[in-house]
Amino acid sequence: MIEPKHETISVRRQCVLLEVNRSVIYRRPRVPDLEDIRLVNILDELYTKRPYYGSRRMRKELAVREGIPISRKRVRRLMRLLGLVAIYPKPNLSRRNAEHKIYPYLLRNVAITRPNQVWSSDITYIRTRTGFVYLTVILDWFSRKVLSWRLSNTLEASFCVEALEEALRKFGTPEVFNTDQGSQFTSEAFTDVLLAHGVKISMDGKGRALDNVFVERLWRSVKYEEVYLKGYETMAEAKAGLGEYLRFYNEERFHQGLDERTPNDVYFGHGAETRAA
Repeated sequence: MIEPKHETISVRRQCVLLEVNRSVIYRRPRVPDLEDIRLVNILDELYTKRPYYGSRRMRKELAVREGIPISRKRVRRLMRLLGLVAIYPKPNLSRRNAEHKIYPYLLRNVAITRPNQVWSSDITYIRTRTGFVYLTVILDWFSRKVLSWRLSNTLEASFCVEALEEALRKFGTPEVFNTDQGSQFTSEAFTDVLLAHGVKISMDGKGRALDNVFVERLWRSVKYEEVYLKGYETMAEAKAGLGEYLRFYNEERFHQGLDERTPNDVYFGHGAETRAA
């Protein structure tokens, strides 16, 4: 997003406009440690299989079943690196910024009956041979349709904002947008876009561990049906592979929870219309 050689807008000004820390632009990315890459790949598979495991059970799984002696402290560090938090009823389901405003949960006992009633977003880790990147999606709850997505090699909020803006441009405005309390989603860069479009903001709170279950199911499908089978070499390869898979997911993959229809069948079959891109 930042153009260092832009003719009229300085790097400083671009960072201010995008709410990106200027140090991110100049620092060289740390070369991932090969052992860390191996461990986070194993943790990713374990978490995808058992998302209710915390660092204690992850450490035991690695030590007993995988034969990898590792401290709980290191497991916690790697899980934080991936943004992994065990799924069970508790407050603050992902790392949040204490300075950001937290919005109340709005969907208790609400029936989801139509497209664009509720959208949601989340972030997951995607591994490559040389490191890892992060995937975010914007999902329509009713149809399970992936409205937009982005890849990033950092957890800055900007790639989440880009995905949100694309979904709004192409598919209109939802009534409610629900996320966890992760810092990307509580940032003003993200919430200001929603407020500017008149969208009600809802955030998971205490006891709401399963509110993002549709996105969690998507992550399992993405990992087992695409990522683990392909073994991406680079971020560019991951982007191409995920793009094709998410197209297939929307247009061709039948879903048992949708009476064996595709997300596109359900989304467009209920009168939802796209805007011009």
